[in-house]
Amino acid sequence: MNLRSSRFWLTVLLACTLNACALFQPRDPLNISVVGIEPLPSQALEMRMAVKIRVQNPNETPVDFNGIALNLEVNDQPLAAGVSDQKGHIGRYDEAVVVVPVSITAFAVLRQAYGLSRLDSLQGLPYVLRGKMAGGPLGTVRFTDEGTLDLPEGSLVR
Repeated sequence: MNLRSSRFWLTVLLACTLNACALFQPRDPLNISVVGIEPLPSQALEMRMAVKIRVQNPNETPVDFNGIALNLEVNDQPLAAGVSDQKGHIGRYDEAVVVVPVSITAFAVLRQAYGLSRLDSLQGLPYVLRGKMAGGPLGTVRFTDEGTLDLPEGSLVR
């Protein structure tokens, strides 16, 4: 192999390496916010709700997904979980509202009622919404939304 050929292959290798690095640039996390909750038909020992989340993509690359899963904790206790096999596309610097059905079991409601009954106030209850959007060329995209809930004082039965 001559010097000219070696330089050519070294240049090709360097160009491929730089392109590969561009593919693995760090992504900003998705911005997630709950924008609505609607009741769905339920079974005997569970409640079903449709959780609407706004997903904002603050990245240069779009997010394609072919499934989504959610877990909701309130007051450090699991409350609801849900999955959906829906497909979607969120373009670069774009947003979409995604609806995910979740289930709330009777045991989760009892656990929450017990935890809430030990509180002096319903103001500032912490919640954490965790989820993942599966698929796309970059694989699964995980997200988290945290905050506090302020429930009306009259909503707790003692």
